[in-house]
Amino acid sequence: MPLTLQQAFNPRANSIGFLRWLLAFAVIFAHAGPLAGFYGGHDLGSQLSTEQSLGGVAVAGFFFFSGFLITKSRQGKSTIFRFFWRRVLRIFPAFWLALLTTAFILAPIAWQRETGSMAGFWDASTDSPFTYFINNMWLNLGQRNIAEMGGTLPFATIGGYDWNGSAWTLMYEFRAYIMIGFLGLFGVLSNRLVGGLIAVGIIVVNALTWSGWVDMLSISPFLTNPFNAMFFAPFAFGMLFSFFGDKILIDDRLAVLAIGVAFFAYNYGGWNMWGQYFLMYFLMWFAIRTPKLNNWEKHGDFSYGIYIFAWPLMQFGAYFGLQNAGWLVYHLVIAIAAHICAYISWHVIESPAMSLKNWTPRWLTWVMDKCRPPLDRVKGRLVNVDYSSSNFAKRVRAERAEQAKQVGSDA
Repeated sequence: MPLTLQQAFNPRANSIGFLRWLLAFAVIFAHAGPLAGFYGGHDLGSQLSTEQSLGGVAVAGFFFFSGFLITKSRQGKSTIFRFFWRRVLRIFPAFWLALLTTAFILAPIAWQRETGSMAGFWDASTDSPFTYFINNMWLNLGQRNIAEMGGTLPFATIGGYDWNGSAWTLMYEFRAYIMIGFLGLFGVLSNRLVGGLIAVGIIVVNALTWSGWVDMLSISPFLTNPFNAMFFAPFAFGMLFSFFGDKILIDDRLAVLAIGVAFFAYNYGGWNMWGQYFLMYFLMWFAIRTPKLNNWEKHGDFSYGIYIFAWPLMQFGAYFGLQNAGWLVYHLVIAIAAHICAYISWHVIESPAMSLKNWTPRWLTWVMDKCRPPLDRVKGRLVNVDYSSSNFAKRVRAERAEQAKQVGSDA
């Protein structure tokens, strides 16, 4: 029998970092359609599939790996507060940098290029640069444009009025984090059968959403937004890989079959319902079978930075007619610029922020130390540690085991 995922996956030797970088570049290639006028002004991939562009495929891959890695992270010993603190550090600081860079560096230069002066930019009555950050900072994008710019772009009707058209997916990513956080709080992630049923339920809801067989509005208002199901489904599939890693075989022949089936579904239909999961199996297989690519991130994890900076850079380039230089020059310039921004973002913002993942203010440490004994007494009365998967129960059981071991050694 081939190795299972649990046996074969090495968290220190895999190519997930490389694949996320590659997926980020797939998003760039896809968006070059509407933002630069390539591929007939449409997202790359829409020429083959009526269901999803190449960018959408890449985002599904991001969500799949997030579902796998974030579930494993939540199954650890960290509290829900520590879990959310780490997720906030990973998403928000770099995103805020992207918003500020767009509003106060890229947009003013583009305005000068478009109008020939700075008159009307800083005091714009609509879509002010000063409200761009505030209206978007919590991921729910409430202001797409700045100072009503973009009217002179040749592709304004498609991409000219949005300074970061990729960032809208981040809200769904964080919603998935919230789901995992609370599933862990209530012990669901400690029972893989219950957690697996929830994940399968999400995947089924997505299939029904895109099949058209059921009026999802009649079930729940939450289901009227098809993107909730579309993004949660690959995330849930990643959850299944985390829960059932001892059952999933990493087989070369299955990987070849999976990529073939995925391409068939993408080209002929069924991608959102079932086809995308075959690609996700292939991605995990590739991540495990190419462990030497783990060195790809030795200079930093640039995938997130590329994702949040690429669209603003592409929009910025359009103001200077970069697309007129041709497909190759356009992508080369954008790739270099995106890497520079991602490098700065990682080393100046992202990595320093993540270094605070275990940080606790001294005053809060003092409060926690003072409150822990009475809280433990309350928990001791409320929680039966033999039937609980909480951190408190785990700690008490570990203390009992240590005491029993000590008694045995004394005897």
